[in-house]
Amino acid sequence: MRDLTDIRQEIDAVDKGILDLFTKRMELACQVAQYKISTGKKVYDKAREEEKLETLSSYVDGEFNIQAVKELYTQIMSISRKKQFALLRENGIVFDSGFSRVEKYDYSDAIVCFQGVEGAYSQLAMLEFFKDQMRSSFHVESWRDAMEAISNGDADYAVLPIENSLAGSIEENFDLLSEYNVAIVGEQILKVNHALLGVKGANIADIKTVYSHPKAIAQCDEYIRTKHMNWDVKNLHNTAVSAQKIRDDGDKTQAAIGSAFNATLYNLDILEENIQDNKSNATRFIIVSKEKKYLANAKHISLCFELPHEPGSLYRVLSNLMFNGINMNRIESRPIKGVNWQYRFFIDIDGNLDDEAVQNALIGLKEECVTLRILGNY
Repeated sequence: MRDLTDIRQEIDAVDKGILDLFTKRMELACQVAQYKISTGKKVYDKAREEEKLETLSSYVDGEFNIQAVKELYTQIMSISRKKQFALLRENGIVFDSGFSRVEKYDYSDAIVCFQGVEGAYSQLAMLEFFKDQMRSSFHVESWRDAMEAISNGDADYAVLPIENSLAGSIEENFDLLSEYNVAIVGEQILKVNHALLGVKGANIADIKTVYSHPKAIAQCDEYIRTKHMNWDVKNLHNTAVSAQKIRDDGDKTQAAIGSAFNATLYNLDILEENIQDNKSNATRFIIVSKEKKYLANAKHISLCFELPHEPGSLYRVLSNLMFNGINMNRIESRPIKGVNWQYRFFIDIDGNLDDEAVQNALIGLKEECVTLRILGNY
């Protein structure tokens, strides 16, 4: 049996030889890039890469080695493409985002819409984000109505919830983002503090029926289950609508779960505050506009793309982020309507559209995705 030290020394020598050849291969890849730049030929040549993988894997025996060679050279060719994409940008070929940069947004003449009645959490998020800078606001019945309002010019901005720290994503709004030609221009994180609201003079002992949005009820499940199992809990499509119902009915046996703001708005008593199970519960809202703009100091980018329906496509595409040192902090998938078992991906990354690394990554994503769309830089 050979000594382990001797074997390792031989491996080191082989690795050195591989690295020398890898360096030479990358030099050749740069020459390929120069040719493609001069001729306008795309970097990603799927047919060529597939042919190359089949040829290379035919040089080895055994199922394991065949698969290993394909995996190895898929990665090598991916690295090669990333280098070529960087050279494209260095030679003045930039990614046209369709967005224009601004130093500051002027909300003084802005009309803003939000979903739900007065007192909805979307309204609270709107007030937190715009404060007293906007000209006016109005509410609509559904999230789609909000998208329609900015699309047809009735509103300049819409406020939409996109995810909750406990309940997860608002899936319908991801679908609406892909359907409407709009842009995310900002976000607002709103801490969710649920309160039990009753009519003036009511006590918790009086309560028999409680109304709220299903997710608000779910977020107070432990409170209800351990302290008030006898309550008849009923769903309504909005926390503010629930508070409005309590006011209109004037029944001391009814209560609503909603924000403390609803108590002021609908002249109700707060019977108990902070009844949510998780005290760090928060909802992320996005601010959407028809105008595609971004601030010079924006730090977050949201993207939407579709991929070839084939093994390794997601890994191949996301490697554009890895090789450019870009952090991805969220990924979400949604079914593509009308196409069974295929998905559209939504990702959030750190960066600005002016960043060199982001430009390199976007050039690569554009070539390797079936479709690519920037949802916003904010």
